[in-house]
Amino acid sequence: MSGLLDDQISKVLDERSSGHPVIRSSVLSIASLSLHHFRNYEQARIEISPAPVVLTGPNGAGKTNILEALSLLAPGRGLRRARLTELDRMAPVSQEEHHWAVSATVNGMQGEAQIGTGYDFSAEEGSNKRLLRIDAKPVRSHAELARHMAIVWLTPQMEQLFAEGASAGRKFLDRLVYNFEPEHAARVNEYEFAMRERNKLLQTGRWDTAWLEALEQTMAETAAAIAGSRLATAQTINHTIAASPLSFPKAIIHIEGLMEGWIGEGKPAVFAEESFKSLLAANRNQDAAAGRALAGAHRSELCVIHAQKQLPAQRCSTGEQKAVLLSIVLAQARAAAAWRGIVPVLLLDEVIAHLDGTRKLELFEEICQIGAQTWMTGTDARAFAELEQKARLFRVENGHIR
Repeated sequence: MSGLLDDQISKVLDERSSGHPVIRSSVLSIASLSLHHFRNYEQARIEISPAPVVLTGPNGAGKTNILEALSLLAPGRGLRRARLTELDRMAPVSQEEHHWAVSATVNGMQGEAQIGTGYDFSAEEGSNKRLLRIDAKPVRSHAELARHMAIVWLTPQMEQLFAEGASAGRKFLDRLVYNFEPEHAARVNEYEFAMRERNKLLQTGRWDTAWLEALEQTMAETAAAIAGSRLATAQTINHTIAASPLSFPKAIIHIEGLMEGWIGEGKPAVFAEESFKSLLAANRNQDAAAGRALAGAHRSELCVIHAQKQLPAQRCSTGEQKAVLLSIVLAQARAAAAWRGIVPVLLLDEVIAHLDGTRKLELFEEICQIGAQTWMTGTDARAFAELEQKARLFRVENGHIR
């Protein structure tokens, strides 16, 4: 696996930095969305074209709830990272209808597909289990969603990303990687599962050495692949931001982590794998005492620098942080279109709230140039007047879409 991984990382880095993008082949979009007892919606359905979508209405009308439902068409817990029971409508008609469901027709990476997801009401209370079907067939791994849809979002809550610690930044980074490499979601899941099993085994105090070594081997192999994908994505986004004519603050992103450090220094993947595996073996007593693995891909940190000011993003103003995040999201979409031939769906919640007139127009122009189906929300429809001829505008009020 190691030699193949070295070749794969080198190929990805070469292709993404060559300046020769592939021909755009697929603009991903949502063709229809249906909600059942989801948040403040009893029943709702919306049919749309691949054009940008604007949802306007008063605060609390349910605009962000629509974006949250769309975010569940990608791997993970959605843009609010809510527990599944929190997605249920507050006023169910009956116990049977209490549990929420979301379904959509998507134009995805494998053509048109029907995706459905919802709470598993047959599961034990508090299990927080989500069901998933693709083309009416049950799917066990949510990582399969990454093979159909690429979705990137930006919400007002994410403006706290730089103050929330390493975990939030790492999740944001990994979501960017998903849209370049669908396999990344499965690798992260495999790594985390092996890590949890190793933690349990260490806690027993009775180690099955063969099983422990197998788990550590899995962690080492997947961690190397995860680190390689993160580095390639960071380099791709940096390259795209540097070439952007937008007036948004230019971000420079890099990753601080054990595996990323080794691979970024040019060490072969086999060195990174073997070194990490040896470190895991040496740290067993420490990890057992701590109740967790003290080193690994789950400890890496996303670092973002405001290029013009040469300041860490966490030291910038709130407005600058939002603009930096927006520049990263837009660069990710443009880079995915250029290097992978996939234009992801963008979900931008209250995105123009703190943008001046120039940057608002730049944002609209960039969205149209990329060609992404972009879902935007706002309270005032007049603020989106420049998009009237290019977007579908909907009014949202009290859980109804008009």
